[in-house]
Amino acid sequence: MARLFLVFFLLFSLLGTSLPVSAKESTPAPQAKPADERLELFQRMGTLTGVPWYYLAAINQYEKNIQKRSKNEEPDKPRYTSIKIPPEKWGGFLNPNPDETSPVGIDFFHGMGKDGSGDNVADSTDDEDVLFTLATYIAKYGFTEDDIRIALWEYYRSDKVVDIISEYAQIYQTFQTLQLEDTAFPLPLRTDYSYRSTWGDARGWGGRRIHEGTDIFAHHGTPVRSVCYGYIEVKGWNRYGGWRIGIRDLNNVYHYYAHLGGFNKEFKIGDIVKPGDVIGWVGSSGYGSPGTSGKFPPHLHYGMYKYNGRTEWAFDPYPHLKKWERNEYRKKKKKK
Repeated sequence: MARLFLVFFLLFSLLGTSLPVSAKESTPAPQAKPADERLELFQRMGTLTGVPWYYLAAINQYEKNIQKRSKNEEPDKPRYTSIKIPPEKWGGFLNPNPDETSPVGIDFFHGMGKDGSGDNVADSTDDEDVLFTLATYIAKYGFTEDDIRIALWEYYRSDKVVDIISEYAQIYQTFQTLQLEDTAFPLPLRTDYSYRSTWGDARGWGGRRIHEGTDIFAHHGTPVRSVCYGYIEVKGWNRYGGWRIGIRDLNNVYHYYAHLGGFNKEFKIGDIVKPGDVIGWVGSSGYGSPGTSGKFPPHLHYGMYKYNGRTEWAFDPYPHLKKWERNEYRKKKKKK
């Protein structure tokens, strides 16, 4: 009887101690957000090569904006980066194997592909290999801002692309995160304003042309806000737009604010802004030489222009304005 009791006691003890372990194993560990994982990858490669992580993040963001997902890309091999180095650069211009992964073969044909993961394979679809390759290429030119700009120009052969990547890098450096998706409506919601879709309407002053934007009518002096995280590229007078300011965001979109009554002097060309920052005030400037004002009712002309790595074109901002307006109203309701 004593032996039988001992057997039951041991079985109960084993089951009892296994339950917490089983429960622990069945509870999934908190998953890192993709943005956090990408940031960790950029920082690790930056530490390894000496190239600031925010430049690697900026290159990746630029590539993401200009590339489309390949139909042949393996769905079971997710990537955290969007950088795609052309085969002729990766394996070497004269390399007969466009998918070369051997470091020895790549070196023989003077390709730039390198093994960054330590598996002795230089895979152009592997995040670590791609980032290490590009960072090593940049590091050959040096580590100052000017050195990096020269390296980027040698790689892309475009002044505009170099400027855009440098702007992205400054945005990431300023906020120290990749999670910069917040937006704001260009005017405070509590103010008196009105707008409708005016995309494509005819314009006569200065020659026949179409209206490339949305007019938001408001009182003189109404604050005008940045709708995004961005870099101030332009600030000053334009004979059509009057006092205007141009901001580029992380999606390769240039945001154009025109007919302002004045600028916020806290911001200058080259500064970084975030959603909601007041950049100026509604006015009626434009349609003439510097200082011309009052030729039309006060309003903000807001335009959006997309750059795809080759050309830049205007598109209708009205749907975006409605979306940002709705999102901001929702945020205000949640805070109540």
